[in-house]
Parts: sequence; C-alpha cells; structure tokens
Amino acid sequence: MNEVITKIKSVLFGVAVGDALGVPVEFKDRETLSQKEITDMIGYGTYHLPAGTWSDDSALTFCLAEALTQDFDLNTIGQNFVRWYKNNFWTPRGNVFDIGIVTKQAIERLDRGMQPDLAGGSDESSNGNGSLMRILPLLFYIIDQPIHQRYEITKQVSSITHMHVRSIIACFYYLEFARQLYAGKDKFETYKKLQTEITNHLTHLAINPNEISIFERLLKNNIDQLTENEIQSSGYVLHTLEASIWCLLTTNSYQEAVLKAVNLGSDTDTTGAVTGGLAGLLYGFDGIPKNWIRQIARKEDIENLAERLAEKIAHHH
Repeated sequence: MNEVITKIKSVLFGVAVGDALGVPVEFKDRETLSQKEITDMIGYGTYHLPAGTWSDDSALTFCLAEALTQDFDLNTIGQNFVRWYKNNFWTPRGNVFDIGIVTKQAIERLDRGMQPDLAGGSDESSNGNGSLMRILPLLFYIIDQPIHQRYEITKQVSSITHMHVRSIIACFYYLEFARQLYAGKDKFETYKKLQTEITNHLTHLAINPNEISIFERLLKNNIDQLTENEIQSSGYVLHTLEASIWCLLTTNSYQEAVLKAVNLGSDTDTTGAVTGGLAGLLYGFDGIPKNWIRQIARKEDIENLAERLAEKIAHHH
C-alpha cells in the first residue's frame, strides 16, 4: 500500500512541480529563456502568482485522480471538470486562470448535459495538448488491463475534451510509456519496446496509416538523437509528447528533465507537467527536489488525494 501511495505521489507531484516551474514563463520564447534560464521554482511572471502555483494541467489531473477514487465513470470525470471550471474545484488558490480553447468548449458542452465521451473536439485542428496534460492518473486504473482495454479506456477519457485520434494516440503512447516506468523498466528499453508494441496495436485497430506516420519520430527514429532546435514546444499535442520524451531520454534526473522541458519555452507549464509526470515515475518521489515539493500549493490536499486513490486501487485489485 505504501509503495502504491509513493508511486501515486510521484505522479501527482511530478506533474504539479513541472507545471509550477513553467507557469511563470508561459508564452516566453526559447531565445528569451536561453538568455535567462529557469533554474529554480520562481513566482510571479506571466500570471503574477506566487511560486508553487500550478495551472489547469495539474488541476484537471487532480480532477481525474479525484474521480478515480470512486468507481470508474466518465460522467464523474466530466462533472469534476465542470466543477473546476465553474466552481473552482481543485484550483491551486481558488480561481481558474488558464484554460485551453478546446477544453473550455468541451466543458461547456458537458455542462449542458452532453454525453462525456462525445463532448471533446473532434476535428483535426482540435489537437492541443489538453487531454495529454491531464491523463496520467488513468495509469493506475488501467495498469493491469489488457492492451485493447487500455487503449479503449484511454480513448474514452481523452475524448471528454479531445476526441481526435491524434490526441488519443498521444495519450495512449504516454500511458504505455508510464506503465513500463511504473514496472521499473529502463527508459531506452521502454522507448524501443513501444516502437513495436504501439505500432502493432494501432495497425491491428486499422487506424489511418497517415495518423500513425505522424508519430514517426517516436515510433521509428531515435528521438533522443535530435538537437534542441529540432524539438518544438508549442501547445500542439504531438510537440508536447515529443518534447517530453526527448527531455526524459536526454537527462539523468527529475530536476534536469523538467528544467530542460521548461526552458524549451512556449507552452512551458504543459511541457513541464507532461515531462514531470514521467520523470516522477522514473526517478521516484524521492527524486523530486524536496524544496520544490514544499512550495507546491495545496501540498497536503495532494498528499491526501494520493492516499485516497491508493486505497481505491487496493480495493479494486
């Protein structure tokens, strides 16, 4: 049980710390940051908020984790998102200060009573990183299920805000990577293994080959061998996924991975959060700098959430 709590904490704090590191410099470009690199957790900046404030990335991650402390239900997840947006549920300091367009539209549809797995944006232009940034707690629910179930459930949970197959594949790849790290596998071994497993599964599902080929840099090449200027860090889901795997593979500690992610610029909080989740699993809760965790808004609430989720998982298995 304690081991599971620690793993869940490594995910929840892994995401929140990466997110909070990026919040003060969101939208700053890489060139600006290269002249004044982020090396520590700072406050103010873009949103003028104190250090340790996380954004919508962590808030929606916590909303999902909160829903998973009960029986799995897409409506519960969707309604938690509505509660966040309308009633400041799981906000760091009592208000929502950042939200993606596609996520906002989906939450408004949920609020009007739309079926959750049909609420998300479905056109090709709706492939921001809004479902990827919040998906990681789902790992604990699907971990022991067969691959077709893992894909199907990931598809449903992504679709609450992002229904396009590209966002779904990104979430699936990310959770499969996380699942290997959870089991203690090496990051490069995982990277190679997924090239076969993900490609095979997507081919088996008869997914449009053009959509699979969009993920070629991850599924066919060695992304860690690319230079920084070949890695983009916008709000596009593919950029966020590629950047996070690149940061993870080219660094050797939690601290190094998330700082590298944030210093890529642009969508800094999300690149930080998505990288931070995997880095938390890879290096463990104790690998996240203590002084960063201490500064995180609602630290005790997050710890309590981890304990409640662990308890639910223990009953579920």
